[in-house]
Amino acid sequence: MSKQAPLATELEAREVAEAAREEQWERRSFSKRLFDGRLALDLIHPHPEPDPEEEKRAAPFLEELYAFARDHIDGDAIDRDGWVPDEVLKGLAELGAFGIKIPREYGGLGLSQVSYNRALSIVASRCSATGAFLSAHQSIGVPGPLLMFGTDEQKKRLLPRLATGALSAFALTEPDAGSDPANLSTAATLSDDGDHWVLNGEKLWCTNGPRADIIIVMARTPAREGVRGKRPVTAFIVETDSPGVTVVHTSSFMGLKGLSNGVLRFENVKVPKENLLWGEGKGLKLALITLNVGRLSLPAFCSAAAKASLEICREWSNERVQWGQPIGRHEAISQMLGSMAADTFAMDSVVSLTSSMADTKQFDIRLEAAFAKMWNSEKAWETANDALQIRAGRGYETHDSLEARGEKPYPVERMVRDLRINLIFEGSSEIMRLFIAREAVDDHLRVAGDLIDPRASTGRRVAALFKAALHYAWWFPTRFLGWGHWPRFSEFGPLATHLRFIDRNARKLARSTFYTMVRFGPSLDKRQAVLGRIVDVGAELFVMTAACVRAHQLTRKNPSDTSPTTLADLFCRQARRRVEDRFDNLFDNDDAATNVVARQTMEGRFAWLEEGIVSVREGYSKG
Repeated sequence: MSKQAPLATELEAREVAEAAREEQWERRSFSKRLFDGRLALDLIHPHPEPDPEEEKRAAPFLEELYAFARDHIDGDAIDRDGWVPDEVLKGLAELGAFGIKIPREYGGLGLSQVSYNRALSIVASRCSATGAFLSAHQSIGVPGPLLMFGTDEQKKRLLPRLATGALSAFALTEPDAGSDPANLSTAATLSDDGDHWVLNGEKLWCTNGPRADIIIVMARTPAREGVRGKRPVTAFIVETDSPGVTVVHTSSFMGLKGLSNGVLRFENVKVPKENLLWGEGKGLKLALITLNVGRLSLPAFCSAAAKASLEICREWSNERVQWGQPIGRHEAISQMLGSMAADTFAMDSVVSLTSSMADTKQFDIRLEAAFAKMWNSEKAWETANDALQIRAGRGYETHDSLEARGEKPYPVERMVRDLRINLIFEGSSEIMRLFIAREAVDDHLRVAGDLIDPRASTGRRVAALFKAALHYAWWFPTRFLGWGHWPRFSEFGPLATHLRFIDRNARKLARSTFYTMVRFGPSLDKRQAVLGRIVDVGAELFVMTAACVRAHQLTRKNPSDTSPTTLADLFCRQARRRVEDRFDNLFDNDDAATNVVARQTMEGRFAWLEEGIVSVREGYSKG
């Protein structure tokens, strides 16, 4: 392999990230307006309804998939063996599960995002690793980008194969390039005769990669006139049976033991020029646009896991008797169980709303998808952790051990291990917060960006000052104006008070975002803890809205059932406390003191704390 190139500077990394962003908001965005201080409830209420004809077509497939998952997918055996059997993947392909969203004209089922998420939930409820095969194949693998950016020839040539069982993957991450793509080193150069590209490099943690037939590979291509960026990244469709493609290593993880994931190497791989996807230099933008919808699968996995946790704990809380009564009647457990039920309803509401929004094709859901991925993954982890605590020793004990001694072998221990990766997959929680924060301040940066840009000239700053003064003279007062009190939203009954809270606090969120920009100026991007609190407020307000709208939809269909309202009410009560806490700590916090200790820790000031153990450098270092 060639010598490692110097890592990108901070400025270069920012330039690459900015170049990959979608610059325009061509469709409506509920969450964009939320950050601007507006509760645009009319965008999502009434809750978007599925197409009856599509639901009718999806029903038999989902029934068959349910039966197949119940009878043929053994998550515990897959976890034990570290392998999803070929017959399982073949059976899923025969059902059409490899082409759920691929149009029927290309041999797929042509179903909606709602039906796709239902299918993933069914499979993942039996085995998260098997669900990951389907998700990595369709959510971020070749079919999604190909449908959005492929040529007619590419679609006709590849989609029928992908719909009927050819497994796909997406290869972006490298040892020095994860959330920061500026350090990408895999490169492709056009052959002298212009007939093909020559690909060289190595990709890390490529899900499905070791067993995939077709993959999308992100690679550097030469900078030239007409191609944006000094370090352009381009997407290529690569057949894994091409000479020079090798699986160097298959990785093993804490959870998702059956996951096919590893290191792929490309040595002088000839990629036909017709396999370049979309255009030179558009690879990172392709990846981000694909993820806007692709991220919606992980929230569905998380919601499914929360439902399983709730089922296990509901049963156990009634069965297990301690101190003369079922443990669920002890307040220490009932507090966890009640919150678990409310949070599961909220997770399910987020999945229902975001997937329905995606199906309408009328929204820009980049913020909603990021919220869903971040919030559901974190809440599912908390829920599973509580499930383990409620099950106690039986939660910590493995399935096989429980089964061997005649206990119900509920796989809580496996569930906890499997769920942890969701806070990292497809953008870690920390990166999601930065991504959301950047999009949240987009309008402010358009107006006053030069004021906080350290590279801006004096002339640009003066011009931006006048522009900002005119804009905020109108904008700022309007973020105090609005009616967020009774009787607004009365049609929501007991939930109306929560929507009024959302309405008032959306304006407060917009003002707080503005205060943050003014207070920190050019160093705003360094204040990630503050930005994280702003994002957390936006996320809670979005999820609260989703829960209220979903509860209203369900109650309207079945007026005698008040349980959705009960769950939404409890969730919103608890979310309101979290929102108030984030606002209270926005500027009054311990961030500075924590940062000082962190820097001193890196400098070794507290190395004495590490004494008394066998050093990891001695016990685990390579060599």
